This record gives sequence, C-alpha cells and structure tokens, in this order.
Amino acid sequence: MGEFIKTQTVDQITYIGLDRGKSNAMHLEMIQELHDELIRAKESSTVEAVILHGKEGYFSSGLDLITLYGYDEQHMQTFWEAFIDLIHTLASLPKPVIASITGHSPAGGCVLALCCDYRFMAEGEYIIGLNEVPVGIVVPSSIFDLYSFWIGGPQAYRNLLEGKLLSPADAKSIGLVDEVVPADRIQTLATRKAKSWMQFDRHAWGATKLNLRQELLRKVKDNKTAAIEQVLAQWWRPSTRQLLKTIIENLTKKKD
Repeated sequence: MGEFIKTQTVDQITYIGLDRGKSNAMHLEMIQELHDELIRAKESSTVEAVILHGKEGYFSSGLDLITLYGYDEQHMQTFWEAFIDLIHTLASLPKPVIASITGHSPAGGCVLALCCDYRFMAEGEYIIGLNEVPVGIVVPSSIFDLYSFWIGGPQAYRNLLEGKLLSPADAKSIGLVDEVVPADRIQTLATRKAKSWMQFDRHAWGATKLNLRQELLRKVKDNKTAAIEQVLAQWWRPSTRQLLKTIIENLTKKKD
C-alpha cells in the first residue's frame, strides 16, 4: 500500500484510489506510485479489471503546481518523463480500466480519465477538461490525440485552445464522460461495468483494445522526447514562472 495510492482487490477487480491531500494533486512520488500499481495490476494473473477512483469531491485536481514550481531542472525532467510513461501504461493496459470520477477533474486529472476505457462522473457542481493553456503549460500533441480520440478533432481543438472546463452534463453531451451518476452509486456502477466486460474472453478483449488504440499509443511513445522538451522550455520561461507564481499565490490564499 503506497503513501498516495490506496489499492484493494475484490473479485478480480483492482480498485486504485488516488489519495493525496484534499484534491489529489499529483507530484512525482504520487505518479510513480500510481505507475507501480498499474504495472502490478497488468502483470497479475488474478486481476481482470481496474477501477481508478478519487475521493469525495475530487478525482484529481491535476498537477500539483505548488510542489512542481519548486522542482529544479533535473527533478522537472524526471517528473515529465514519469508522467508520459504513466499515460502510456494506463492507456495501454490490456484489461478493462474504468474511471470513477468522484468530483473535480481538470487538467492532469482529466488526462488520467481519458486514458481509461469508460468514464463515470459523479453528479454535482464539478468540472472536467483540459485547462493547461490558461495556466501557461504547452499541451503536447499526444494529449490532443487522446482527447480527440473520444470527442473528435474539431471539438478537442476548440476546447484545448480556450482551456475549456465542462460540467458533468456538458462533458457527457460531447462524449468526454460516458455516464453521469449519483456520487453514492458511482463505485457500484463502475464495478457492474467492469464485470460486464470481464465476461468476455480476456485475450480477445485485450488484443482488440490494443488494436483500436495502436495509433494513439504509438504517438504517445514517439512524441515523448519532443513533448517533454517543448513543455520544459515553456515551463522555465520567465513569463510562465510569473504566471505560475500568481496562480500559486491565489491557491495558497484559498488554502489559508
């Protein structure tokens, strides 16, 4: 059991819970722990499906900008390599992976959900979407590919360039989430969905999933170095540092 990821396996389903602070904001150690748990689930002969969930009110608020702002260049490089590896591992898991989006899921939280095969989102005043551009972060083309895989190119293009965040109902209307359900039923419904897929031949299901995602996965892998270089170049620009500093000051004030 990790410090930031809580995992349990029941009836061949591994429930991987994001568990860091109130909002599940991601830093390097959390991403590494999540990656390790996914590899474990992938390699286990007894695990047939994965449900990725947050906690009440938050799936994940995305990257922990406050912690990341303090990373030096080497630490930041390591972080982004780990993040892209995590995306690839999650998106290429040859078993059903269901996102149980228990609350807010902007930016990196939305990216994790996009890697899954099916997304349930809790009803409520929550947001989901990719709002990197307003925060001064360059969106790699592989993230666009992941987004447009589900909602289509033109819609993904428009949403990304304006950093659009959506309500659960709006997210469902464009195919960003599959079902919007009461928060107290989300795990039950995610489990039911996992079991419906687990009835199929494991190899046929997994091989078909990877066939359908072949192009997407190749892009994530091939674009990794260029994507990281571009993201890091932007990250260290004085204008970005200033913008992040302002955002962090506002976040810190909210916490106080």
